[in-house]
Amino acid sequence: MLREGLNANEIRMEIKKINPEFYNRYSKIDDSDEFYIHMVKPIRSSFRVNTLKIDVESVIENLSNYEIQAIPWCKEGFFVNANLGSTIEHQLGLIFIQEASSMIPAVVMDLEPKMLTLDVAASPGAKTTQIAQYMENEGCIVANDVKFSRINILISNLQRCGVLIAKVTMKDGRFFKRYKDTFDAVLLDAPCSNVGMIRKNYKYLKLWRYKDVIGISKLQKGLILAAYTALKPGGVLVYSTCTLDPLENEEVVDYLISNTDAEIEKINLKIKSHKPILEFNGKEYSSEVRKCLRIHPQDNDTEGFFVAKIVKR
Repeated sequence: MLREGLNANEIRMEIKKINPEFYNRYSKIDDSDEFYIHMVKPIRSSFRVNTLKIDVESVIENLSNYEIQAIPWCKEGFFVNANLGSTIEHQLGLIFIQEASSMIPAVVMDLEPKMLTLDVAASPGAKTTQIAQYMENEGCIVANDVKFSRINILISNLQRCGVLIAKVTMKDGRFFKRYKDTFDAVLLDAPCSNVGMIRKNYKYLKLWRYKDVIGISKLQKGLILAAYTALKPGGVLVYSTCTLDPLENEEVVDYLISNTDAEIEKINLKIKSHKPILEFNGKEYSSEVRKCLRIHPQDNDTEGFFVAKIVKR
């Protein structure tokens, strides 16, 4: 079983034993020692201050007993040396326990008060509540999710964090294609194969299958096309996943570029990243894809993540 203390080659062998199909594919994506070491390293705890309810300085003062480190790419985000899930700050919605790399999408959406925004796959609501605080609880967020089982946790988190501007819907995200040129900003944090989350839960390694990646990629292409169609000209669509497979990341963005007039905008944040993949298994992607943000676990000691900022002219 994977555990800390193994060297990189031992981890390779364990992964190959647990899921040889995964190993054969991902050894082509990142075969560095650092990648494998961070695959088994426990994820750092992190949280975001909910400025709808309290200012950052007050929270940091309240949590002064903990070791807290600022997250460079999110001014309300912090790494912490403990799980704060049982604290009063969490229970009152003053903070939201959120993985550090997942704070990026809302940061780059260019949000302002009074916007009409769409969160296509919103549950459990970390990014939705972040969107609401950047909009200062003014405007409207359509917070959608396709599964009934996920709607209650979404509503609970919106209520706990004091979000007043969210309208919760339960639709297949492709439904929103009918609302052409409607939303000022759209977030598609797409369902994915969760490879970036393996260090949080090894079940994602055991469950990974290439055939599932193919199916998910097709769904993601349908979702991103619908999300872009629903976006107003001049608006920003952010596409993100917590996986590292080019089929779910660069290929999905390339598909949008090939089928629309979408423009990719370079993301400038204080963050380390890998170069996006422009060719994989004989398939080439648009050079515009190089403007996307590909984050491997070892880059910033976070989950693996992918973010594309897309503008509709």
